[in-house]
Amino acid sequence: MWSVALGIASAALIFYLCMTLVILLIRFNNPPTTAVQTQRKIEAFMAHRQYHKRQIYFPLARIAPDLQYATIAAEDGRFYVHHGFDWVELEKVVKGDMAKKKLGRGASTITQQLVKNLFLGTERSIIKKGIEFTLVPLVELLIPKDRILELYLNVIEWGPGIYGAEAAAGYWYHTPVDKLSRNQAARLAAIIPNPLHRNPATENEYSEEILHRMQQMGW
Repeated sequence: MWSVALGIASAALIFYLCMTLVILLIRFNNPPTTAVQTQRKIEAFMAHRQYHKRQIYFPLARIAPDLQYATIAAEDGRFYVHHGFDWVELEKVVKGDMAKKKLGRGASTITQQLVKNLFLGTERSIIKKGIEFTLVPLVELLIPKDRILELYLNVIEWGPGIYGAEAAAGYWYHTPVDKLSRNQAARLAAIIPNPLHRNPATENEYSEEILHRMQQMGW
């Protein structure tokens, strides 16, 4: 029993030492791929579909501020306040679920979503949730907030094979990401929760809600 426990502890230590190194590397370097991108490529292969990846990394300073604000307003309004987990928002969600007696929306932060995109993929499991719970504090500790947002905006899905804000702006609006209008930014942010099945052109109600949130937040 002791040898098994020691083996598990040693494996966990090696894993987190490796993850610490990887996280430090992506603080200064753009990752060549992500778990979600690899997952989509495998899914396409298994379904005998063509897979074409569109992605161009842009520094945060060249991404339209309106898209940055719209994404934060839509996905994680307390992004610059919390340290990886938004316990305030999570409490609201739990209370709402209890009142409705059913599970509703999640309360994943941008940091949590980045960890899932980079390392875990979209499939859910208790083990993956546990790994996510331990990696989020590491990311928050080792990577500045602006870099977390920059990575997030550059790696998340915005359509089939569309990764990152520049590819999304070009695909949906045929414009560079720094030229997006405020309305276009809100509509792009509106499809983030389900990018494979949503179209910015039809997200009228949710994009209006995002614009309202941006106004409330002083943006």
